[in-house]
Amino acid sequence: MKIILSIIFCFLIILNPAFGIEPVKIGIAGVTHSHVLSLLRNLNRDDIEIVGIAESNREILHRYADEFSINKNILFESLDEMLEQTKPEGVITFTSIFEHLKVVEACAPRGIHVMVEKPLAVSTKHSKAMSELAQKHEILLLTNFETTWYPTHYIAYKMINRGELGELRKIIVYDGHKGPQEINVNSEFLEWLTDPILNGGGAVTDFGCYGADLITWILKGEKPISVFAKLKQYKPGIYPKVDDDATIILSYENMEGVIHASWNWPFNRKDMHIYGETGYVFVDDAKTIRYRLNEKSVEKVKKLSPEDAPFVDPFTFFASAIKGETIISPGDLSSLEINMTVVEILEAARKSNKTGKAVKLKK
Repeated sequence: MKIILSIIFCFLIILNPAFGIEPVKIGIAGVTHSHVLSLLRNLNRDDIEIVGIAESNREILHRYADEFSINKNILFESLDEMLEQTKPEGVITFTSIFEHLKVVEACAPRGIHVMVEKPLAVSTKHSKAMSELAQKHEILLLTNFETTWYPTHYIAYKMINRGELGELRKIIVYDGHKGPQEINVNSEFLEWLTDPILNGGGAVTDFGCYGADLITWILKGEKPISVFAKLKQYKPGIYPKVDDDATIILSYENMEGVIHASWNWPFNRKDMHIYGETGYVFVDDAKTIRYRLNEKSVEKVKKLSPEDAPFVDPFTFFASAIKGETIISPGDLSSLEINMTVVEILEAARKSNKTGKAVKLKK
């Protein structure tokens, strides 16, 4: 009987690699960023275990605990207290962008890995401090973008690297929606999202980061020679403190990147147009890609499923990286290196808008 049970146990392990493997212990820092909702709705999972949630706003913390039936024993109003009592292996951050540095300052000396929501930081001063802490204490410091999990981006990337478009000439990225107030984001999210200190800007930060991340990734970490930007405030009555529209031009030696980030689109959009010498690729969304590879060909359309991407869930990705199953390279969309360049581009865009001149980046 014991032999039979052993055979069955081994068979289960073969069928299910997760069988018998402990989930990664994860803490949540802050819940004022509404992207936390996708995690709170799915806490019963095998890959990670939420051991603690820290949020200084007691009302929001307990509101979510009641809404999602969260055990109140894992709720903390202090991040340090949560880290000391629960000893997580990693922390997922849903605070304002300004507070990302504080989270890393708390986690890095304890050897706790961190994943923040995009962008990495509000300024290069913050991103450099975060990078130094991460390197000193040898932790992962990753940035999560929704667009990282679009399978269409990986197909476009492969086509570029196979030379199917010829030498790249222009990448245009469009990101945005009607505006955070217009789409009814949570009040606690709206409060800091429209604050120039806590968010680092308006649409330029909220949506400009997507294009900066994708273009830098496609160009394998290459920095633009210069950044020129115009930030607009079409709705000062709604967003009096920050921009609600941004156009950012990235100049490279042999090509140009253009980022259109806005809280003024008539509908939600996250799409990208990539032009080479001989062909183009249009990434319409996560599932649809269109391409024409030469003058004599016709445009073709390809449909993909989420499973065509390396991961469909950022939290599974984070757990895999913590366990060492997924190795993060400097050229990855979520990497610290790529995202430090993203912050540098956004900071240069804000400076360019103030001066009316292109801002050169240091190599």
